[in-house]
Amino acid sequence: MSSKPIIRIALTLFISILGFNSAWANEEGHGEENPGKYDPVGTVMNHISDANEFHVWEGVHIPLPCFLYAPETGWSFFSSGVFEHGHKAVDRYVINHGRVNRIADASFPMGEVHIEGVHGKKEMMLVNGKEKEVEVFYAHHDGKEYKLDKPSTLDGGMMGGGITSFYDFSITKNVFTMMLAALLLIVIFTAVRNGYRKNEGKAPSGIQSFFEPFFVFIRDEVAKPMIGQKHYERYMPFIMTLFFFILFCNLLGLMPFFPGGSNVTGNLGVTMVLAVLVFIVTNVSGNKHYWQHILWMPGVPSFVKVLILTPVEILGLVIKPFSLMIRLFANISAGHIIILSLIGLIFVFGENGTNLGGGIMGAVLGGAFTAFMNLIELLVAFLQAFVFAMLTASYIGAAVEEGHHDHHDEKHHAH
Repeated sequence: MSSKPIIRIALTLFISILGFNSAWANEEGHGEENPGKYDPVGTVMNHISDANEFHVWEGVHIPLPCFLYAPETGWSFFSSGVFEHGHKAVDRYVINHGRVNRIADASFPMGEVHIEGVHGKKEMMLVNGKEKEVEVFYAHHDGKEYKLDKPSTLDGGMMGGGITSFYDFSITKNVFTMMLAALLLIVIFTAVRNGYRKNEGKAPSGIQSFFEPFFVFIRDEVAKPMIGQKHYERYMPFIMTLFFFILFCNLLGLMPFFPGGSNVTGNLGVTMVLAVLVFIVTNVSGNKHYWQHILWMPGVPSFVKVLILTPVEILGLVIKPFSLMIRLFANISAGHIIILSLIGLIFVFGENGTNLGGGIMGAVLGGAFTAFMNLIELLVAFLQAFVFAMLTASYIGAAVEEGHHDHHDEKHHAH
């Protein structure tokens, strides 16, 4: 048996333990109700959520720029490193589980203030008109508790968020990873373009030869069949940009160490923006035939159009991009959650370090299954980028498709 699979499993296990140990240490440092106890759900959710810093190891963080705005105090600009891992408040801002929160109490002093830490409590609160038990966080300073506001989110309260006392325009982990993916794409495809110019009329070489199969596949298997021979070239840049941007973000998310590890396409905000872009491009491109079949389908009784077909078709305009958004988010997030949960077996079986035999068993089982899941996730990274590009091309193809009458008129005019 070759030693390579064993080496891969060992490396995967080591890197995964490294990442989980940092997350576990992060949980300890925030003073939860049971300090030092491994919280599987909290740790997994902490890993897949966005943050204002990269957590590398216990006490080792890579800070990111913070651009914060509160209507009452104006703008604040600083690095997330000024929070000293949760031991300092700056202009009433604190860092909580890697994310910037704001102290809601106006009596809290401005400037840089030392705090004892941030702690969470379970409290009953009204959420969407219903009383639910939620975790509320407080900063401790001079023996007093100061309630924290969460960052503002534009979810309309659907997911428990909403507009709070401040707005966060910072370079978070997800934003940093998207910028890195965009930079990599610019550098790589500039090199590919130069390769095409240099090897014009010749066989591709170097990085050009590596990426050409992707170009040909997207063109011949996605764009041409879905959009059609007449219109596909106009939409190729958009389809290719979507495919490679999603792919690069997915691949960077599979890296368990800096600068990877961010759950970019597992973030609803990111997938929503991609879906909105698809919605705009599709409907702006829609021709007379497309809109006629949505708003007033020919050859169908009027009462059927008004009561059934037209409302369903209009609803379909929103459902299509919504399905794109949810599909990408759910598949990528699910993969991250499964991998993190498998590695969590090390701490569950090991009973937080008190059971050596259980820890070893958890390491063997978790490491083996994690190595397998990483291979599956690598496939999913490519597959989800392909599915998003393919469905986008199919929506655009339906929008630019010409009706039978248009074909007849074109042939008659040509004749």
